[in-house]
This record gives sequence, C-alpha cells and structure tokens, in this order.
Amino acid sequence: MRLATNAFLHVNRLGYAMLRPVIFRSSAQTAHEHMITLLRRTDNAAMSTALSGLHKLAFLQQQVSVGGVTLAAPLILAAGLVKGDGFESEQAALAAVRTGRNIIPGWRALPRLVGLVEFGSFTRWPRLGNSGTIVWRDASTRSSQNRVGLKNPGASAAAEFLALHKSHLPQQFGINIAVSPGVTDREQERIEVLESLAMFVERGVFPAWFTLNLSCPNTDDDPSGNQTAEKTHSLCSAAVNYLKSAAQPVPLWVKIGPTLADYQYNVLMQVFAETDVRAVVATNTLPMPTPDDANTTAGIGGGRLHCRSIEVVRRLAEEKGKHAYTVDIIGCGGVLDGTTYREFIHSGAQAVQYWTALIYRGPLAAALILSEAEYAH
Repeated sequence: MRLATNAFLHVNRLGYAMLRPVIFRSSAQTAHEHMITLLRRTDNAAMSTALSGLHKLAFLQQQVSVGGVTLAAPLILAAGLVKGDGFESEQAALAAVRTGRNIIPGWRALPRLVGLVEFGSFTRWPRLGNSGTIVWRDASTRSSQNRVGLKNPGASAAAEFLALHKSHLPQQFGINIAVSPGVTDREQERIEVLESLAMFVERGVFPAWFTLNLSCPNTDDDPSGNQTAEKTHSLCSAAVNYLKSAAQPVPLWVKIGPTLADYQYNVLMQVFAETDVRAVVATNTLPMPTPDDANTTAGIGGGRLHCRSIEVVRRLAEEKGKHAYTVDIIGCGGVLDGTTYREFIHSGAQAVQYWTALIYRGPLAAALILSEAEYAH
C-alpha cells in the first residue's frame, strides 16, 4: 500500500506542477470563485465515493491525540474555506436551507478528499462579508492574502444545514465560531458565543472539537482587542462550561493572532489552562495592507506568515513547559511542505492546520506534506 501511495502522490505532484501555471493565469479572485463553484457541484453522493477512493490511496493512517481528540491525521484544513454563503438575514439563510440550497459548498466533498476539515468561521448572525476583490496571492513567497470579512450564513442556518445532512457528515470535523465584528459589549460577546454553540448542540451536530476564533484580521474589527486576558477568560470559561454540560461533551480550542507581544501570549496560555481550553491554534493570518490599497488591510497566510507563526508556537511551547500546562498547541501558518511541517512539530506543536498549501500544492497538499515529512524524518 505504501508503494502505491508513493507512486500516486508522485504522479499528483507532477500533474499539479503542470496545472498550476494554467490556474495562475487567472487572478486569485477568479480562481477562488471557480473553486467555490466546483465545491458546490461536487457535494453529491457519486463524487463523494470517488473522492473517498482518492483519499484512501493518498493518505496513510497517522493518528495523533491532541486537544482532547484522537485525530485520524495531524494535518487539518483550517477554517476559512468551508464556511458557506453570506446572507442579509437569518430568515433568508434558513429559507435557503429549507429550499434545498447548498449553503456550505465543500461540506461533503472536501472532507472526503482531504480528511480533517474545520468548518467556519460561523458568527451568531449571517454576514455578507466584504465586496470587490477579497483574495490575492504572491507566488514569489507562496503566500495568500484575503479580506473575506467573515462571510457566512450564520450559526443557526449553518447548524440547520449540517443537521439536515447529518448522516453524510464526516466522522471527524471541527466547527469554528467567532464573535460578530463590531460587538464590543462583553456580555453580548458571551451571549453570542453561547448562542452560536447552542445552535449546533441543540440540533445534535457534535463536531470533534469547537474552535473559538479570537482573531479575525480579514474584517475591520480590531483582532488584538478580542485577545485580552479578561475578555478571553470570560469567553473561554463560558464556552467550556457549556460544552462540558452538553449531552455529548466537546473540547474547546482557541485560535489566536500573530501580532501580540510575548507577555500577552504568556498570559493567554495561563488563561487557557485555567479555563480548561484543550488546545490553542497559532496563528491566524497576519494583517497587512492589500496589494490594491495601502489603506485597506487583509490577512496574509502562507510563506510570509510562517516565520512569525513559528515564533509564536515556540513562545507558547516554552510557557507550556515552564508551567506544565496541559494545553496542546496546533501550528498554523505557511505549512507548504514537509520541511515547514516539521518546523512546527520541532517547535512544540502536536498538530498543524493549513490552507494556502491548497493553492501551491494542489488539493492533496496534506498527503504530500505528510509524505515529505515522513521521508525527511
């Protein structure tokens, strides 16, 4: 089986290397739109069977225990791709679900092909996201940049949709939730988090983990303001207590940004340990000016984020070791090959999330990365 897997991945590597220049003739925005359309069309039973077959051929079993879960593999497709359509209102989003519309393109196809996927981010209420060009790429550094603006159908419609298709959901997946940008009242933030979680739990949609996204650089909200010790403690303790009391308890992970000072990461690790957060995802994208407008920021992922994400993971790992915290660390940022993957593992991460690698390595990026990491080791 290993020989067949290696041969298949070699063919895939060569094939995507030839296809990528063709894809890159289009803008990143156009390619992104085409990908969403393709995902919507492949969320069916026939394609799911075919994609599952490709997955079995490409991936070898590499179980890892992290964040209160035994995962089938140590690589997870990060939130941000399988998050769904935007709507003006919850009523409109729910109506779309009830008419049979696929409001979360990729929900079925991508897990069948790539394995572990984190759905979301989902906010309590639907968001249309930003308009115009929202996705860019920098091939010279193998980076991406986006200001999607948390476009999503809202937690209620997302939960309704996933509950409707519960029998076809993957065995393991995560759900990422975020407070609505612009909400600054602490009690309202807490209510939004709890209501978002309840939307899924009360409909019997139990992911392997929930992630609370404290950093949203692709919106106009201030991401660093959501990561203070007091606010984080309030949100995490409320979420963990709720999830522990659910009919099927689910661990909480928290995703943080790359722009904090060392002492802030130290404090956050203490908060996570005190509130029984099971894992921290480091990091979200890096806010930088867009190529089109120096006055507009968007989140950078991929190669230009990697060094900073590694620094943050090392800081968190050092603090974890110093105090014997039981909070696991999941790396995220510029995982593009076996070398960058192993950098995260050597820096203290127990698992890794990826996204930009899909652009530069193709749909089986995770299988290629894990194969390369194994041979490098």
